[in-house]
Amino acid sequence: MTIMEKLTILSDAAKYDAACTSSGVGRSAQAGAMGNSMACGICHSFSADGRCISLLKVLQSNACAYDCSYCVNRRSNDTPRATFTPRELAELTMTFYRRNYIEGLFLSSGVVSSADYTMELMIRTLSLLRNEYRFGGYIHAKAIPGADERLVARLGQLADRMSVNLELPSRESLHRLAPDKRGEDVLRPMNQIAQGIRQTQNELTLYHHTPRFVPAGQSTQMIVGASPETDRQILSLTAALYKKYQLRRVFYSAYIPVVADSRLPALTTRPPLLREHRLYQADWLLRFYGFSADEILDERQPNFHPLLDPKCNWAVNHPEFFPVEVNRADYEALLRVPGIGVTSARRILQARRGGSLNAEELRRLGVVMKRAQYFLTAGGRMAVSASLNRAQLIGALSSGNGLAESARQLSFFDTTEEDLTKCLTGQI
Repeated sequence: MTIMEKLTILSDAAKYDAACTSSGVGRSAQAGAMGNSMACGICHSFSADGRCISLLKVLQSNACAYDCSYCVNRRSNDTPRATFTPRELAELTMTFYRRNYIEGLFLSSGVVSSADYTMELMIRTLSLLRNEYRFGGYIHAKAIPGADERLVARLGQLADRMSVNLELPSRESLHRLAPDKRGEDVLRPMNQIAQGIRQTQNELTLYHHTPRFVPAGQSTQMIVGASPETDRQILSLTAALYKKYQLRRVFYSAYIPVVADSRLPALTTRPPLLREHRLYQADWLLRFYGFSADEILDERQPNFHPLLDPKCNWAVNHPEFFPVEVNRADYEALLRVPGIGVTSARRILQARRGGSLNAEELRRLGVVMKRAQYFLTAGGRMAVSASLNRAQLIGALSSGNGLAESARQLSFFDTTEEDLTKCLTGQI
């Protein structure tokens, strides 16, 4: 099997990892032009300063000793198998790098024979890149659950970022859908990586030349929709992971039916992409807006609203908090207003030092007044009437129509919130 044949198989097998997105574009440079693009294996990630970075996203091997029901690389699935030798993958990475296809490597793998053996293959690959080829580009490596702690530590010294896939939101679902995996095998390396990062940070305060351990932090991924957990359970788990393991990101992957299994949703089921999107929105509220998981969802509402983003939904359910006066509210209160983000909240604090703000000035500062107008006052004045009931407010926020039109339609038909939800989701 040629290197390109292996690349085609192993880059395609890696596409279900949600930690970055594949470009899928192939383009050769024309006469007089510069630059190339490679379709298979090239994906994009983003640096802390917002730059887009091209990565070679590939598996070391798609041969797997495990039989996880949701995985296209499961042991019992009839699919072409391939494995890169460490030298092959290191040379391929350097070839792509020299041609300016990529700036780094995203490396994962199926479990070849055992977790330890697979980690040894990955470590040899990264050792060749770092030590022999002197590759200084970005490397994201997936740790294999169940591998020896010494191997995890060695991989962390070679990679910029590491991740351990949590896979499913509960131990029960993991046991049912991935019987070869154990929850403790996932959490143990995650805890080891977190401790190693903290130890390195402490040592750097004393010794500036301390070898870096996973300097870009760690992340994880969960599959959404393959198991029965509610959005509240997933979000509560996310908050606990951020707090205990200091993760940089939790990625959510909408379950895509790729193999038939009685334990999984039918192959005809569409991926729950809206649910994945809502989780990312809520994740943002946890990390940057000061919300807690229990605020976003509770026992009465354990799943996201089908029509409203999580922040709008919280605002609709907490009318006692509003309206917020933008000329007096503190930063934390401004962040609770739908349509005001981190950047626009800071701009408001800066701009109001020079005088009171009005609705037009808020628009210029980046506030999305289509949403914010229902929840704030500027100089004691609201841009719209404050007499909307709950159903009218949901209709105005979800439909994108003007207030008057939404109010007239709701009033004319005497629409309830349940009727509105069914109507806008195509149920009636």
